[in-house]
Amino acid sequence: MPLAEPDIVRRLESRQPSAYLLASLRGVGQVDFQSSLLTGAAILVGLWVAGWETGLFATLGTLIATATAYALDVDRGKIALGLQGFAGCLTGIALVSSLGHHPATYVLTVIGAVMCTVLMATLGTFLTPYGLTPMTAPFCLVSGVMVVGAPSFSRVWHGAPKAVSSTTSGDTAMSWDVLWHAFFNNVSQIFLVESWYVGLIMLVGLALASVRVVLYAALGSVTGIVAAWLLGAPTELIANGIYGYNAVLVAIALGAVFMANTVWTGVYALLGAAASTGLTASLTSFFKPFGGHTFTWPFILTTWALLAAVPLLPRLRRSD
Repeated sequence: MPLAEPDIVRRLESRQPSAYLLASLRGVGQVDFQSSLLTGAAILVGLWVAGWETGLFATLGTLIATATAYALDVDRGKIALGLQGFAGCLTGIALVSSLGHHPATYVLTVIGAVMCTVLMATLGTFLTPYGLTPMTAPFCLVSGVMVVGAPSFSRVWHGAPKAVSSTTSGDTAMSWDVLWHAFFNNVSQIFLVESWYVGLIMLVGLALASVRVVLYAALGSVTGIVAAWLLGAPTELIANGIYGYNAVLVAIALGAVFMANTVWTGVYALLGAAASTGLTASLTSFFKPFGGHTFTWPFILTTWALLAAVPLLPRLRRSD
């Protein structure tokens, strides 16, 4: 018989150091809002399949962020569910993909993961009164600041390629090859990885969490593709998932996590997914002049805005 959530938390808290390792594994899955151990394991496998550097820094960032939460005596229930590890996971990946594999990147990943835990508390203080959560904002803030500042320090910057290429062919023609690559890359790009088979592994992980979660992930991916094509985005950027990963996160957050399971929620979630696609282009243009990165800001801002509107929209309601 499945354990109730409080029972899971108590059991995890009773085992050390296994509680720490399990909480860290859940932290990987919480990037997609899932506390399932199987989901976390599948996503982590996908990250190691993407490359040993990606897998290593994702693991390191998650472990350090979770350990920091323990050290600062953050609520053990939240730690056990992985809510303190996911920002560190993304930060580790962002730093190695932006700065390259160097000793300095390890140091920055440790510092960044620690700061993610602190900022998780900071943003929680500001957002809780409004019924909102920090989501991946700590990752975006920490990684964004570090990556923008890196070229100023010779011991940090090594001329490594940026995580997202700004060069495109400008072609807007669609094909079946573009469509199916985009569908899976939209999922893997949540973790800054362009790989259709990694996206497939991650979708399997989401399916292990629940049918509703993987359904909204798939619908979000399709919505991102359609919205980007209708707006005339370059085919190259649609195919590699740049215009769709925020749509996947928005669809999961609104459709399967924060709001009640209704038809209106479904429409609202897909509206948000489409909106985040347009916002991706706007924020990319905003960050480009000073070398910043869009990361998951379109998802964060879209989800915050739509969740904040729910109390005044009678057709919609938050999940219990």
